[in-house]
Amino acid sequence: MANEPGPHTLDAEAVRTWSSLALAALGRAREDIDAINVYPVADADTGTNLYLTAEAAHRALTEAFEKTDGGVTEGTPGTASLAEAVRAYAHGALIGARGNSGTILAQLLRGVADVLGAERAPAERAPGTLLARALTRAAEEAYQAVAHPVEGTMLTVAGAAARAGAAVESAATAADVARAAYDGARAALAETPGQLAALSRAGVVDAGGCGLVAVLGALWQALSGEAPADEPVRGRAVPVPSTPQPCAEERGGPGYEVIYLLEASEEGVGELRERLDGLGDSLVVVGGDGLWNVHVHVDDPGAAVEAGVVAGRPYRIRITHFGDERRRAKAPRAQRAVVAVVPGEGLAALCGEAGATTVLARPGEAPAVTELLDAVGRAHAREVILLAGSVELRAAAGAAAERARADGVRVAVIPTRSAVQNLAALAVHDPDASFDEDVVAMTAAAGATRYAELAVAEARSFTSAGICQAGDVLGLIDGDVAVIGSGLPETAEAVLERMLGSGGELVTLVLGPEVPDTLAAHLEAYVQHGHLAVDTVTYRGGRWSAPLLIGVE
Repeated sequence: MANEPGPHTLDAEAVRTWSSLALAALGRAREDIDAINVYPVADADTGTNLYLTAEAAHRALTEAFEKTDGGVTEGTPGTASLAEAVRAYAHGALIGARGNSGTILAQLLRGVADVLGAERAPAERAPGTLLARALTRAAEEAYQAVAHPVEGTMLTVAGAAARAGAAVESAATAADVARAAYDGARAALAETPGQLAALSRAGVVDAGGCGLVAVLGALWQALSGEAPADEPVRGRAVPVPSTPQPCAEERGGPGYEVIYLLEASEEGVGELRERLDGLGDSLVVVGGDGLWNVHVHVDDPGAAVEAGVVAGRPYRIRITHFGDERRRAKAPRAQRAVVAVVPGEGLAALCGEAGATTVLARPGEAPAVTELLDAVGRAHAREVILLAGSVELRAAAGAAAERARADGVRVAVIPTRSAVQNLAALAVHDPDASFDEDVVAMTAAAGATRYAELAVAEARSFTSAGICQAGDVLGLIDGDVAVIGSGLPETAEAVLERMLGSGGELVTLVLGPEVPDTLAAHLEAYVQHGHLAVDTVTYRGGRWSAPLLIGVE
């Protein structure tokens, strides 16, 4: 192939090339791997989950190189060190891991990083030995991360790859070890139907194992400069059924997949494993150093999340009902849908009632590109209008839209800057209008809505309205601090007076979870007293929402 990358030594650039090639290989094989996904749940998403995990890892690795450009590290000027590269690669996979297969891939990469990321490791061992030991550590840590390892799966393929690499390490280059691991993985993959009844009945090999073979093939290509002769699925090295069916044990398994990131101690995670193991199956907990990615299949998702709260601080919580996923996959796509990012559970419910697919934004935890892309997928429509909900999310929304377009979905991003602008846009959404007409009308409605937020200052600070002290109430209008007050009612009045000074017909109030209903009644009376022609509507923002959001149309 004319554009194949040349061989690399085992360095940071090799890791970057490996990541790029692995992402491309998983992208090419994604649909075919999805098609052979029958274990542990036949939800046709293994290829997609592996691709999205690899994409998150590659993004983190790219950012690590960008941060070190200019020669500020100990590595070659303008590049990252090997340790920095593998750590960033593994951390990105941990943060962005999707599904059972993606979570295991993240732990495999962490095992590699534990060896290659040791600062003195490259100087202490030959590259071939170093890589072989990295692959061995990866397989060991992946097996340890799974509560009940099953042979005939991605774990089996990882173990075989590690053993094959270790068998040649004493007299081999890193490229030779990578080739041996790749060949060992392919051989193990071919044997998986004989190890797992679900695969044998469906006439396929393990989907996660297929993805791992693609990743190992990319590693060999990065180190040797030679492309694998036959990709595991697109090359039809394995059978692919046209319509794989879930087997009996899958139909009777837990109904929900729960995934979240967790900040917790080793001790807390140990207790969490025991609690979750009693709640369901397919339990995988990966990570370390205080940050973990938790994956489990359960019938009671609330109990799984509650177990995380007991262990530490769970966030980026994602709950998927398998039945919904299967029905969605079989159902025809809707013509048009709206996806809205909202900062509060009450707002999410409100937008959901209006027909939108929602993404919950918690304080300090902006949704990742993969979460927005997931929401576009859940919307299951040919056309999607994405309401960003904040200035900070415009770039992520744009990136998610680009990736969705690559999958054939027509997406328009409306750069709303507040939840009240989302509500205004949803109010005029017309699925019967043309796509362009709908987008224009929703954009105009959002743009015509001035927005404000009341928040409590956490520390003394300089603002555009002067110096505030910790505990002061800040009134932000269109993103800038305009009022500093001592209490919520009087600050809200001052904000409303400024906003209505330039006119308005409708005031929208969104109350935070701890704000009493009496404040809404007080502010409604205040508006009516000074502006008789202005109507007021009030909603509850629910948990995670700001103390008060105000919209004026």
